Amino acid sequence: MASVRGLRPSASSAKDRARRSALRLRTSALPILQCAVAAGLAWWVATTLIGHHSPFFAPIAAVVSLGLSLGARLRRSFELVAGVTVGIGVGDLIISWIGSGPWQLCLVVALAMSTAVLLDNGPIFSMQAGSSAVLVATLIPPGGSGGVDRMLDALVGGLVGVAVVAIIPTHPVRRARKDAAGILSTASSVLSLVADGLVANDPEPIEKALRKARATQAAIDGLRSNLVGGREISRISPLYWNSRPRLKRLTATADPIDNAMRNIRVLARRSLTLVRDDEILDPRLVVQVEKLAKAVEVLEEMILAEPGQQPDQAEGARVLRSVAKELKPSVVADAGLSATVVFAQIRSVVVDLMQVAGVKRISAIATLPPTVPHPAYEPEH
Repeated sequence: MASVRGLRPSASSAKDRARRSALRLRTSALPILQCAVAAGLAWWVATTLIGHHSPFFAPIAAVVSLGLSLGARLRRSFELVAGVTVGIGVGDLIISWIGSGPWQLCLVVALAMSTAVLLDNGPIFSMQAGSSAVLVATLIPPGGSGGVDRMLDALVGGLVGVAVVAIIPTHPVRRARKDAAGILSTASSVLSLVADGLVANDPEPIEKALRKARATQAAIDGLRSNLVGGREISRISPLYWNSRPRLKRLTATADPIDNAMRNIRVLARRSLTLVRDDEILDPRLVVQVEKLAKAVEVLEEMILAEPGQQPDQAEGARVLRSVAKELKPSVVADAGLSATVVFAQIRSVVVDLMQVAGVKRISAIATLPPTVPHPAYEPEH
């Protein structure tokens, strides 16, 4: 029986890995289809319509310009075509003068990549210039019209890649929306764990919360990348031109979500210090953390809701205002440093999240109770 129990964690781990692998494949299914179609179509255009004998640069350019990432595909296409042009140009020029060999290969790659770096800082640009120079120096004889043909093949591949994105587009909003909702779900979970730790005066839930909060940066980077890809799709695909206003609203949430997660990390870290130092804590502060966690859940639902569905931005802002109005200085009137910092971070997170709900920053700040009495209302002595 002991041996069976010992096998259970590994079996569960294997299932988790299989589930994650299936999720990765499902997420990448459409980009894979786009790359496959673009490669075949680029080869067909280059061979049948243009008449090139072995236009292997065309499908390579199509696949590299698309890739599995949805962000900055137009830039990748430009960098790839420019890189091939530089690499082939330098390779043809140098190899035709000095011949082929190990040191000639070193020189050609160094010159091609250096030229690319001088022209632009794009990583694909310099790498494609280097790899194209290698092909010219080792496999493809320089001179004649080969250089021009290979540049044309790269251009065909890049243009076909863009055309495939327009014809078989991914939804410009869906991926970024799921990313944003996932980050907000994590934020709500982190705040709930922090509240649990504060109630129990136990550092363990807060340590777990802090680990989860620190692990969100990759998701935030993914959100920004998918927003860039979404903007490109909404520009080049007529099917999704009408998604631009919605994408613009979602794009406006990226910075506030990022800022909110950064402030939540500080909140969690200072809450951990508060518990470890055994500071005196007003229970009202914990209540505000719990209410904020519930409000973030509403924002998550708001992000996932289709246009016209509830909760909308107005509902999200209403829930956050109900949190904001309770964040009065009296909550930390006799508190220590850590509790005061936690209180300040809750206020900052509320301001960030109200911007996610479409409220301007200055209006969001105005919803918070003042932390210092206005001079006009100071009592007379």
